Amino acid sequence: MCPRNSTKPSKGLEGVLGVHVVPHSPFALEEIDHQGGIHQSNCGGSAIGNNRHLIVQRVWEQRPACLRPVHCCLSGDKHVAETVANVVTSLPFIILGIHAPRKNLNCKLYANSLIGVGVASSLYHASRGRVRKYLRWADYTMIAAATMCLSRALRNENPKLLMAASALFLPVKPLMVSAVHTGMMEVAFAKRALQHPELRLAHNVHKMSSLLGGALFVADDVFPETPYLHAAWHLAAAVGVSSCNKLLEQ
Repeated sequence: MCPRNSTKPSKGLEGVLGVHVVPHSPFALEEIDHQGGIHQSNCGGSAIGNNRHLIVQRVWEQRPACLRPVHCCLSGDKHVAETVANVVTSLPFIILGIHAPRKNLNCKLYANSLIGVGVASSLYHASRGRVRKYLRWADYTMIAAATMCLSRALRNENPKLLMAASALFLPVKPLMVSAVHTGMMEVAFAKRALQHPELRLAHNVHKMSSLLGGALFVADDVFPETPYLHAAWHLAAAVGVSSCNKLLEQ
């Protein structure tokens, strides 16, 4: 029994064999066995541990938005045909990753990340149930990782602090990381196209596919009931990625 409110020793327990009342602690109880040994137990430890757990949980739930993971949609595709279309249009990223330039370590990391994008996207669209939200997170995270690897492959002078911050926010804010490194890649692509006229065609294709892909991405979010918008976004993004591979070949 754990005393809760009483801090005074009980007179009725004095002299009873096997019990020794400690007046200075309302939560501590020392038991004396027949050999005279003293065993102390603390019945308030579990309560204190539970309180600490609740405090930690409350602080975690009130963390700022920048530390919250991406909110994943649990709804599936509208029908089987759309699922098949989304899976099939994810495969070009695997093919592009296999054929991407691998002339140095940064290019190899980018090529492998493209393969990861295709695999994660295919698994997400083929999934159902509770596992779907985790695969959606993996899909977004792989896209963000690919943009990081691409900007690194194009710009070896990327600040180390920026890359460290991107790696830190990658699991919790993949869309933000994707936006930052996509912007850096667009600037690098435009500069290269000005310096090398043979890249202007690839850059124009990249600009058109990026604008179309952005419009389809927004439309897919605004009109979620419209079928095949997501598959169309996959194709536009794949065209943009193929033009980036042309850039890495230089």
